[in-house]
Amino acid sequence: MTLPMQQTHYANNENEYFLGFGLGLRTEHYESLLADKPPIDWLEIITENYLVPGGKPHYYLNKIREHYPIVMHGVSLSIGSTDPLDLHYLKEVKALSQQIEARWISDHLCWTGIHGKNSHDLLPLPYTEESIHHVVNRIQQVQDYLGQRILIENVSSYISYQQSEMTEWEFLNAICERADCYLLLDINNIYVSSVNHEFNPMHYLLSMPKERIRQIHLAGHSNMGDYIIDTHDHPIVSPVWNLYAEATRQFGLISTMIERDDDIPPLNTLLDELQYAKNLAETTLSESAA
Repeated sequence: MTLPMQQTHYANNENEYFLGFGLGLRTEHYESLLADKPPIDWLEIITENYLVPGGKPHYYLNKIREHYPIVMHGVSLSIGSTDPLDLHYLKEVKALSQQIEARWISDHLCWTGIHGKNSHDLLPLPYTEESIHHVVNRIQQVQDYLGQRILIENVSSYISYQQSEMTEWEFLNAICERADCYLLLDINNIYVSSVNHEFNPMHYLLSMPKERIRQIHLAGHSNMGDYIIDTHDHPIVSPVWNLYAEATRQFGLISTMIERDDDIPPLNTLLDELQYAKNLAETTLSESAA
């Protein structure tokens, strides 16, 4: 049974960027969103799915955005690559953002290819001063072009570099501060990487810059036994919920959404999970205030 869910309104919330609790917009749910208009606070789109003008995706996006705020989440910026920034891609991203009045634009702290070849994967960077300098310069160029700060997301990782000079959380903090950008904090990615690289996920979480966090991702993953893969095709697990509760305790209310990209269930199933996230956040804050 689907739990009754109400759209979130916090008149006294100190975070002016707080949109509430949202979902990723997926084609499987287009019709349900328009027919039922469920009380979701906001929706996140995969940027690349809407860069080609016209057609079915744009028709539904324009209809749906009449009822829900939209944010954009990209997978092709490749901010860590040594290839030149793709100005044609940035032009399309900027045009889409203006067209749909996106609340913000995000992408991943990673590289996706070199020499014009796209790996179609979100590859981690070595945690070095050289990488920080390189990425900060590119983020600043992107922000200047788009005319706004972007959000960068911590990725899950399955390899590490001998050249790394610091932890991932130190690397992420330095980039956010020096580039003057915002952070999309993926709680599941913290947990996945903590298992794969054997570090304490709570230490990572508590090291995050509160003033930079504008959005949180929650998702499921595939546990392969010796390692975990960030697949977005399962329900969220208890350790990730525990990290989210601590994030709420430490950072307050942050715009939170659930990613589901494969084995996508009916919308009502995701609404149940989203309601759980909302209840957990509210309970955690109430307990902290007591």
